[in-house]
Amino acid sequence: VGAATVLMPFGGKYQLTPTEAMVAKIPVRHGETNTASAMAFGFDPDLSTWSPFHGAVYAVVEAAAKIVATGGKADAIRLTLQEYFERLGTDPKKWGKPFAALLGALRAQHELGIPAIGGKDSMSGTFENLNVPPTLVAFAAATVHANEVISPEFKYPGNKVLMVPVAHDAQDLPVFERLNRNFEKIHHLIADQKVFSAQSVGRGGIAAAISKMCLGNNLGFKFTAFFPQEDLFKPLYGTMLLEVSPSLDVAANLAGTGAVEIGTTRDVPSIITDLDTIVLADVKEAYTQPLEKIFPTTIPQSTRQAERPTYAPYAQGRRIGSSVKIAKPRVCIPVFPGTNCEYDSARAWERVGAIPEILVVRNLTPAAVEETVAAIAAALKRAQILMLPGGFSGGDEPDGTGKFIAAMFRAPAIAEAVQRLLRDQDGLILGICNGFQALLKLGLLPHGQITELDENTPTLTYNNIGRHVSQTVRVRVASNLSPWLSHVNVGDTHTLAVSHGEGRFYADAITVANLRIRGQIATQYVSEKGEPTLEQPYNPNGSVNAIEGITSPDGRIYGRMAHAERIGENIGKNVPGDMNQMVFESGAAYFMR
Repeated sequence: VGAATVLMPFGGKYQLTPTEAMVAKIPVRHGETNTASAMAFGFDPDLSTWSPFHGAVYAVVEAAAKIVATGGKADAIRLTLQEYFERLGTDPKKWGKPFAALLGALRAQHELGIPAIGGKDSMSGTFENLNVPPTLVAFAAATVHANEVISPEFKYPGNKVLMVPVAHDAQDLPVFERLNRNFEKIHHLIADQKVFSAQSVGRGGIAAAISKMCLGNNLGFKFTAFFPQEDLFKPLYGTMLLEVSPSLDVAANLAGTGAVEIGTTRDVPSIITDLDTIVLADVKEAYTQPLEKIFPTTIPQSTRQAERPTYAPYAQGRRIGSSVKIAKPRVCIPVFPGTNCEYDSARAWERVGAIPEILVVRNLTPAAVEETVAAIAAALKRAQILMLPGGFSGGDEPDGTGKFIAAMFRAPAIAEAVQRLLRDQDGLILGICNGFQALLKLGLLPHGQITELDENTPTLTYNNIGRHVSQTVRVRVASNLSPWLSHVNVGDTHTLAVSHGEGRFYADAITVANLRIRGQIATQYVSEKGEPTLEQPYNPNGSVNAIEGITSPDGRIYGRMAHAERIGENIGKNVPGDMNQMVFESGAAYFMR
């Protein structure tokens, strides 16, 4: 995920509703774009085992339905197919399976009017006596308008939910004429902003679809239409569920689709059928627990730190400008092997009127290293701001990331240029994620100058759940004494993306206390109530005192884990919250006043 991510993988306030498709803006080096790419897949192994022909037909239908549910246009879709079958040998029946699957995919393409423009050669799905099911996975890709993209999680209580069904013929194939009409009308309804959320029905049927739509924002649902229990779990590929306003005229907007109202959203977290009431907390547990041992989202209570995080009790900060005034401050952005956020960072600076200069670090030969050191030192003389962006420098080398960056910045020429930037040029330094790690390893944080490290130096270590995290978190401004936070107020809370494997801030109790007293704890992870917390998923890595970012004593150096640069129009649309903590606006304004 980055600053082009239109939909986060999981949406809603609680980030529990999976998206129907990957949607990201088309990369552009400068400016903004509203054009995005959407990609979804379709495949049911059980159906494909029963009939490779039907499995391929519905793989294409499922992939296309997901694109339409996201806001795409069906006839704009292009397909690519991945086939995977058992070793064929000389058995005619085995040869018939991939042939039937390809005929099924071709039938669906002709009926929907969408071509496959690529594919992967069939692969052997046999190992000793084990065979995969007949497999043809359909991947659907399309361009969409980012401002028209919607997501599946229910948005508001009191809305009605429509089912737009697919008719089937005697061979259990969709009536494609009806399906095409449904897709077209649903697309126009979404483009006209008359649909709040949309979900295609697949494996698990209506029951699974409704459950997933409820989880993201913890909204309940009440069925008003009667379904026999077995019908709730049928994989009705091509059928769509739409959350719409109670005032929507269904007959006028969805004529000829067979759309029916099946229920309403509720602010009570439960799902009510004609036979039972299911508490949403039980649905969440059933949905999340199967993989918890493999990909844990929490740690046992006994291993958590005992101390309770505290607020940083700082009054309104001093909003002091630099002694150096310049209309367009220059920003030096070194790019180390493994850095991956330089373009997002540069665009964030351009958006606020600064001039970023990206410098690629070359380290293949000693001569290239020497040239890079000289280039960075020269760039720092021209710059007012140094930014170390996120990524995985050196592939997150063992025993801590950021070491390679820190080692290069300890080169005498660069170290002197950094000190001159701070001492003589009244400059600023920002480090995000990997950059934050490097600032700590240099001693620039928390001391404000490059120093040698000791056993009391704060550090960033492995997340306490033992794996990488990629999500959004709530971050509260604990102190705005720093120029980097001059455009926000103490207590403001924002929703920001994190993506790291080693982001747990650790320091001893005395160091943390000193940081608090000096106002150097700039930002903290907080719960829904806005309280600093050690609990996951709010504190994604287990940072002590819920520390997300700290500053130097004078506030001019700021390091943090959350990716403040991953912002823009229609970015992260399926997770609510203000994503702009005004870090780049504040940094540029320091010199523009």
